[in-house]
Amino acid sequence: MTSPALTHWVLTIVCEDQPGIVHAISGAILAANGNITEAHQYTSHDTGRFFMRLQVESAVPREFFENQLLPVTQRYSMDWNLDVVGRKVKTLVLVSKSGHCLNDLLFRQRAGQLPIEIPAVMGNHSDLGEMAQFYSVPFEEHKISSDADKKAFEDRLRTFIAEEKIELVVLARYMQILSEEFCKEFEGRIINIHHSFLPGFKGANPYAQAHSRGVKLIGATAHFVTADLDEGPIIEQNVVRVEHSDSKNRLVSIGQDVESKTLTQAVRWFAESRVLLDGARTVIFN
Repeated sequence: MTSPALTHWVLTIVCEDQPGIVHAISGAILAANGNITEAHQYTSHDTGRFFMRLQVESAVPREFFENQLLPVTQRYSMDWNLDVVGRKVKTLVLVSKSGHCLNDLLFRQRAGQLPIEIPAVMGNHSDLGEMAQFYSVPFEEHKISSDADKKAFEDRLRTFIAEEKIELVVLARYMQILSEEFCKEFEGRIINIHHSFLPGFKGANPYAQAHSRGVKLIGATAHFVTADLDEGPIIEQNVVRVEHSDSKNRLVSIGQDVESKTLTQAVRWFAESRVLLDGARTVIFN
């Protein structure tokens, strides 16, 4: 007689900090015949919130596991989620003309290095259609030249997100501003990437501006999208030192590398349930 197959679960918890939480959760996991293989916890003294991420091996069905957790989650008014470690998160990618971030996401998805599934890429230009086709991912072009175009595109996004059960939207150098209504509707589910020159070098050609000012550090920031432009909770940042001898084109190349790395890391942490929101900040369990 064979033993039931083990499932590797990931459990995330957010609630008001109070005594007894770890003991109660541990007891519920024990009751579900679970073995904790990875554990992280954090208490925010700014907000009084408690955060926990656990990976648990157990051979019981999901319903049984959830039933053991339910009394504890209700007692402590927890926001919680139970998922399977390594499950591929359904991810929609939006692009414009720059392909470095998209290429990194598509390559790592195909290579099995990133736990996401990209059912489509959508762009406001056709430039990256061939790249998506190379990776066998459908591409949709939606030109935006008016408010009516933007509304139609966002309606298409809503339909696609619902039909395909999209869990994450990634703006991979998508150079259009999403409406306030759309940002609020999908808050905590949209990740953006931009260079870290802001607010110093706004507008077009930021690397040319940086080169003319002789910057010594360039970097990138990945963050959740909110109605406040480029001010959402930060997930990941990276920085690289550059030299006075680096040309503008060299700065662009370095910047694209760091943007790709930073966005991919943010997407990976999200897909692995390692990013928890604490108001305007994030808690990252890595």
